[in-house]
Amino acid sequence: MKADAQESQSLVLIVDDEPFIRLILRHFLEREGYQIAEAQNGIEAIKVFKQLHPDIVLLDALMPDMDGFECCTQLELLDRNKHTPILMITGLNDEESVDRAFEVGAMDYITKPVHWRVLRQRVKRLIEQSQLQQKLEAVNVELQLLATIDGLTQVANRRRFEEYFKQEWQRMKRDKCPLSLILCDVDFFKLYNDTYGHRVGDRCLQEIAKVLKDIIKRPGDLVARYGGEEFAVILPNTDTEGATHVANNICHAVRTLAIPHKNSQVSPHVTISAGFTTEIPEPDSDLEEMIYAADRALYQAKAAGRDRFVQNILLPRSINSR
Repeated sequence: MKADAQESQSLVLIVDDEPFIRLILRHFLEREGYQIAEAQNGIEAIKVFKQLHPDIVLLDALMPDMDGFECCTQLELLDRNKHTPILMITGLNDEESVDRAFEVGAMDYITKPVHWRVLRQRVKRLIEQSQLQQKLEAVNVELQLLATIDGLTQVANRRRFEEYFKQEWQRMKRDKCPLSLILCDVDFFKLYNDTYGHRVGDRCLQEIAKVLKDIIKRPGDLVARYGGEEFAVILPNTDTEGATHVANNICHAVRTLAIPHKNSQVSPHVTISAGFTTEIPEPDSDLEEMIYAADRALYQAKAAGRDRFVQNILLPRSINSR
């Protein structure tokens, strides 16, 4: 019998304390084109499972030391993504045993003596279902990623910025830790597009985004395209000194790119302006006020001549209200 390519890549773990049962199962499944691994008890099955990550487990229910039900429970704990189907093969056929098999995580159940045509179809179907599940999950992950990534610059998009900023705002409020926000704007970018064209403008934004990602390396930080030629950087657990360092690095790195901009009014190259603010969120504070404060700082940086960063210090509410 000719095995298809998918079957020949699939690894079956046979778990049974009887050598003869393992032997006949191995011979049958090898003829079907599967690769085979064996374990003679539940404890050994767990070790083999950890090492080889099989595509399916054929598990006997009645074994010494650790029976198939307990082994199935342990395998389920190891297989956190629930991708590996477990097929119980046992002489037990009472209703209670069948129910228990499914309760501990078995995907299917067949009884001894084994009906070989049934076994062939059950194994094939369970592996196909598992592989389909993995593909669907991978597609879902990709779709979720696409929904939060800016297509041009490959940094987070505005939607992701808003979600993440709200999340970190709440977390910093709970932990009473500083949160810093930097807003950046490419200087005279409309003139740049008018001079070099939008395709070149797109490449300019891509290069700047790459530089920002190179600077913002901590796992908890986020670089986002805020809109048009604007970028935002969220820095949890970052005080004023840390945010100043990052903002300075951003301005310096964009200058270092030395992207020609002959119609810029501040430099022969592309530059960027940045405004930032730092706050320890309080129960009565507002995240929109923090965004507004960073935006005001960005406006001040532009008004002061661009190609620089400015900090906007958020005053306590009692002072702000005066």
